[in-house]
Amino acid sequence: MAYPFQLGLQDATSPIMEELLHFHDHTLMIVFLISSLVLYIISLMLTTKLTHTSTMDAQEVETVWTILPAIILILIALPSLRILYMMDEINSPSLTVKTMGHQWYWSYEYTDYEDLNFDSYMIPTQELKPGELRLLEVDNRVVLPMEVTIRMLISSEDVLHSWAVPSLGLKTDAIPGRLNQTTLMAMRPGLYYGQCSEICGSNHSFMPIVLELVPLSHFEKWSASML
Repeated sequence: MAYPFQLGLQDATSPIMEELLHFHDHTLMIVFLISSLVLYIISLMLTTKLTHTSTMDAQEVETVWTILPAIILILIALPSLRILYMMDEINSPSLTVKTMGHQWYWSYEYTDYEDLNFDSYMIPTQELKPGELRLLEVDNRVVLPMEVTIRMLISSEDVLHSWAVPSLGLKTDAIPGRLNQTTLMAMRPGLYYGQCSEICGSNHSFMPIVLELVPLSHFEKWSASML
């Protein structure tokens, strides 16, 4: 999860988030180089009195500054499209979890099991135990197996919500009457925190999401104990 005064993105836990981090660094470097070049040209124009009589009619220069931006846009667009298709691709998920947004809590249903569903409410500040995080802890965590493709079906029963877990690269709108889907795969165990990312009313800030990623054997024991 994020720490105080953090400037960058959270550490990647899923392959998709790793790709997003690489793309972020790739694009940021291009922006940095363009900004440096523009700043250098502006400083030259302000500090030198030298002029070139042929500058007003230079076909070569115009050709370069037309083609070069097009090449830069292609260098940004191609990896962006690749990641976009990777995020939409779902190949035979091993587990499906249905998430419903409410004012102001989340409910989860493991559709591969006959009767495995629960509501997840934020733990009030006065009931927190030592070491627990304010506004981020819930009474029922979403326990999922790691290194397994999981399909999340996301919808809402009242207003617009958004189910977001930054370290997994997930952010999917929960829309009443519509079922959106996304896929996740965590490569290491741990607790991963998220929050509702769509303003949904007065208690919008009190809809945390906590995913507990565990090995498959631990998940099977947990699911057996919940049934």
